[in-house]
Amino acid sequence: MRPVILTILLLLLLPCSLLAQKVSIVLGKSPLPINQYYTIGIQLQDQSLKEYSPFPEIDGFKKSSKYSSTETIITGGTTTKILTVYQNYAPLEEGEFELEPFAMKINGQMVQSQGAVIVVKPMSATTPGTNIPDLISEETEPESELDEKPEYIEKDDNAFLTLYTNKNEVYVGEGFTAALYFYLAAEDQQLLDFYDFENQITGILRQLNQPNVWEESFEFSEISPEQVMVAGKPYLRYKLYESVLYPINLEPIRFPQLSLRMLKYKVAKTPNLLSDNRQEGYKTYFARAREIKVKQLPSHPLRDVVPVGNYKLNEQVSRKKTQVNKSFTYLFQVEGEGNLAAIMPPAPVSPAGIEFYPPDIRQDVTQRAGRVAGSKSFTYTVMPREPGKYNFGDMMHWIYFDPVTARYDTLRPRLQVQVTGSQDTDALVLSRDLGPFYKIIENEDHTLVSLHQFDEVKRYTNIILVLLLVVAGFVFIKKRKL
Repeated sequence: MRPVILTILLLLLLPCSLLAQKVSIVLGKSPLPINQYYTIGIQLQDQSLKEYSPFPEIDGFKKSSKYSSTETIITGGTTTKILTVYQNYAPLEEGEFELEPFAMKINGQMVQSQGAVIVVKPMSATTPGTNIPDLISEETEPESELDEKPEYIEKDDNAFLTLYTNKNEVYVGEGFTAALYFYLAAEDQQLLDFYDFENQITGILRQLNQPNVWEESFEFSEISPEQVMVAGKPYLRYKLYESVLYPINLEPIRFPQLSLRMLKYKVAKTPNLLSDNRQEGYKTYFARAREIKVKQLPSHPLRDVVPVGNYKLNEQVSRKKTQVNKSFTYLFQVEGEGNLAAIMPPAPVSPAGIEFYPPDIRQDVTQRAGRVAGSKSFTYTVMPREPGKYNFGDMMHWIYFDPVTARYDTLRPRLQVQVTGSQDTDALVLSRDLGPFYKIIENEDHTLVSLHQFDEVKRYTNIILVLLLVVAGFVFIKKRKL
């Protein structure tokens, strides 16, 4: 009885354990130099990120920016998608720090982490340069002047809204980054605050939506300020939107003028404890309209189908020497920056002595610092039928357009495989697909049946019919005598 109860309990707990495996917390590596980030990530499998509780605070570290990574795996027709969102932590000093055990609520599910010991080592720090965004003129809404006491005054603020794009013109299929930032001088934090942000950002995103592009949007659920330098002055930068866009035709990409209404406070001219020292008002900031020109690719027979980006080839073969009718795998991996979703597998043109089967596909995408990069892998199962030396470069290649050099380029394999042995005609015949009729042989009865079975059945049937006629005649004669 007890084993049965334990079995039932295990079956009931199995779905819960499988669900828990789809959401997890990933801790960064330790030790690390002081000029590098420590990361904590939340990882989800086959589900989108709807909500999550704030990342924990770490003594000796300061929270910085976030970024996400998406990994897509296609094996045997089954697709698995893994999304990871990372929180960066900047170390403040060298030493050993303890990350206490913590829990986060992710999509309504509590996920535990055992914590870790983080060691920060010394290293010479480098200060990367910071691009100065274009300053945008701002307009102030008139506010009603109320004759109240104490007297309030309006202070000038150093804040602006800007739509940033890293390119002014692109080729068809070439990606560019678009990001909407709100900049606020560090000393003016008490003067401004967001107003009705959820409704405003919904309208802004609707205006930013482009009908003629493929979009890789950066997911973030909270707006956290980053400390940046603009013209040598410290600012807080709020990232409101960020995406990498890939135009699919020659229509220009047009972004309209965007506006953001903020709460702006007037401050009391003479502060006192008996009254509020701030008075609410409103101010609207504007980001100027932008247009991205889209250029046609140079003339080429495959101009309308080739992918656009900066790529390189990684290849692997499970073994470089094999025998006839012994299968092996070949990996063709395209790595770089571009629209990985648009990359199609190369079509092998193989000679008669070797066969390629449809590949398993795996896609790894990382969204970080306004860039979308990663790799897309195609793993082929290969069956050699005849001995010889086979060069993969003679059997497949992959053409793309590089927008940096403005030229078409070709990724061509360099590996080769040596096949030994002799051709096995019987094995070749058995390996072919002979159709559905032969696939049911294993499930059918293999008992031998005589070719004269039908004649024997016919003979016994005639004998039975004669006996029935005799019995019927006997009964009929007997009834007439009566």
